[in-house]
Amino acid sequence: MTSKIERMTVTTVALPVTTVRNHGIGSVGGEILNVLVKLETADGLAGWGEASPWPAFTGTAEGTAGALDVHLSPLVVGRPASHVSRIMTDAEAALVGHPEAKAALEMALYDLMGLELGVSVSDLLGGRHRDELPLSVSIANPNFDEDLELAERITNDGVRMFKIKTGVAGHDFDIMRLEKLKKLYPDVDIRVDYNQGLTPLEALKFVPDIDTFEPGFIEQPVRAPNWEVMKTIRAAIRSPLVADESVFTPFDALRAAKEGIADAFSIKIMKSGGMRKGQEIASIGAANGMPGYGGDMFETGLAHLAGVHMCASTPNISLGCEFYQATYYLETDLLAEPFPVANGKITVPTTPGLGIAMDEDKVRHFTVGQKT
Repeated sequence: MTSKIERMTVTTVALPVTTVRNHGIGSVGGEILNVLVKLETADGLAGWGEASPWPAFTGTAEGTAGALDVHLSPLVVGRPASHVSRIMTDAEAALVGHPEAKAALEMALYDLMGLELGVSVSDLLGGRHRDELPLSVSIANPNFDEDLELAERITNDGVRMFKIKTGVAGHDFDIMRLEKLKKLYPDVDIRVDYNQGLTPLEALKFVPDIDTFEPGFIEQPVRAPNWEVMKTIRAAIRSPLVADESVFTPFDALRAAKEGIADAFSIKIMKSGGMRKGQEIASIGAANGMPGYGGDMFETGLAHLAGVHMCASTPNISLGCEFYQATYYLETDLLAEPFPVANGKITVPTTPGLGIAMDEDKVRHFTVGQKT
């Protein structure tokens, strides 16, 4: 591989979503701002990446676009995509934080390298361990009647995992939804995610109630720094406890495993800073008997594809994934072909790179800012 990257384009897009969604640390509705990266070579190939920041979680679209354009672009232009490991090491040294910007850059590099070599990103990450991923869809609408319509739709589509977003509208609302969904869908694996929505005292009071429903797991009841509370909750319940916001980096994962704050990790490319960092977290989990769950942010099918390749090539990310936004939340996705969901499972692409091209007309339609 000798073809060098000639141009890096950073594009911010505003994408309409279908409903309001409540999370423990904030709500999302109307539209989301994501940042796209396009890397181009002289021979006409282009690799794409996506950042999906959220101010309440990882950062802002404005900060992400600036990080990519000002600080990361000089590390890329003039170098081949095959230098991905060195480029990402340089990115860590040049810029603190901004994991979603680094994830988008790494994604575009792997996409471009896969296209040049004629292999899929999962092959570049070690080879597929699985060809399909079971899909989980989140129940997060403050209008529960609308979520019941969604639940019927997704179960008709073959989805057999729900994740209820809790800790937003009161404990009684959470209990009511769990009772209703358990009764309507006894064969569905129902999980619970607080997104840090409880105070420590609330968590100690409410989480044991949720545990009586025997959810598939309970995710991040309290704020990220409350590790001692996480350990106390874990000791008090039978359901597996998943750490999300408490674990961004491999260093966090190592400490979390050592201190025993959870039974599993939610692994998200946007918080870890890329697919390879996600695999490092999964490996630390595997060494400590802790499986991983494929989490996401408010992503298009582009970032979903990167998550799919990461999960497919990482044996320990074995609890399914939540790459549903492109199919069940965005009004319009940006891929040229539909994201590959059927019968409640995602098919891992085997075509070169990430596997599905971008629809550049749609990208232009939703663009609200661009830097080259």
